[in-house]
Amino acid sequence: MQLSVTGKQIDIGQALREHVTDALNDAVEKYFGNAMDGTVVFSREAQDFHAEIAVHVGKGIQIQAHATAGDAYGAFDSAAEHMAKRMRRYKRRLRDHHRSARPDEAIRAQAFVLAGPGPGEGPDDHEPTTDEPVVVAEMEAEIPSLTVGEAVMRLDLANTPAMMFRNSAHGGLNMLYRRPDGSIGWVDPRGNREQS
Repeated sequence: MQLSVTGKQIDIGQALREHVTDALNDAVEKYFGNAMDGTVVFSREAQDFHAEIAVHVGKGIQIQAHATAGDAYGAFDSAAEHMAKRMRRYKRRLRDHHRSARPDEAIRAQAFVLAGPGPGEGPDDHEPTTDEPVVVAEMEAEIPSLTVGEAVMRLDLANTPAMMFRNSAHGGLNMLYRRPDGSIGWVDPRGNREQS
């Protein structure tokens, strides 16, 4: 696995780099013999260290975790433990996914990153804003064809707030999102319409 260990405005020593490489390789190889790549980024938040881990283990499957602690080793170890717990929870399903991958059923789409409100442009301000949002980036994305269970697994593994997928049961686009109470919401625009 190709691994990148970096720091945002902090120096990463060789001992920490070796600790991260050894621990992450051991954790990932336990579940995946052929993980593609990974990144670990350390940053400072006041007196604490923050570690973010992202590992790309297969086509369209990325596992992310993050944690904060008083030292860089503690932050990484805590994030790695969260990641290992997720991989352990979904071990069987992930292995089954690799055997029955359906890469040809993904939909190509355009993804856009829009600029957030600038200073003085928040929702509470009474100044009129422009109707058109500012597009910061355009990229190509794939919307995978998954069952609802597979989509929930990917949302949890990637630790993301939302995910769009093509429901393999009926071919329609669906959305999963993490609710403020921690549970997962599912939007199926087909609703109660009869399936054809």
